[in-house]
Amino acid sequence: MPQKPLDLICICLASDQVDLLQRSDSCPSGWTRINSRCFQYVQKSMSWAKAEKNCLSMGANLASVQDLNEYRKIKAMIDKISYGAKEAWIGGTNAQELTIWLWSDGSNFSYSDWCPGEPNNGGGNQRCIQINYSGEKCWDDMWCDHLQPSVCVKKP
Repeated sequence: MPQKPLDLICICLASDQVDLLQRSDSCPSGWTRINSRCFQYVQKSMSWAKAEKNCLSMGANLASVQDLNEYRKIKAMIDKISYGAKEAWIGGTNAQELTIWLWSDGSNFSYSDWCPGEPNNGGGNQRCIQINYSGEKCWDDMWCDHLQPSVCVKKP
């Protein structure tokens, strides 16, 4: 039996709504979904503050890292895009108080993967976190005006 035109309209509307729901849960082009968030590796070298400003311009922040599994996936994303595990900024900073590390996106700083002996504020004023440092690919506190790539994060 042929469908009535009204039935077709209802079917189209229903399928459009489903498609919109699926799209709203995915990451934009150029972003990689890791767990429930979208990450982007930015290859252009810039200071920590400029990297954060760049992320903000895309509706994101420099990345916070919530657990070891997420950190491994971030490292794998960088390795795939840059053909090597390059140092990069993430959103950790202790700019407000030397002993308290915070994420620029406001999330809890409950996980870290510091290299042995880090953070050490070596040479003074190392207030920002770089990842993929040394052969261990761990975290290091670094001078915030150092120029390097970065990782941004946002919700889908």
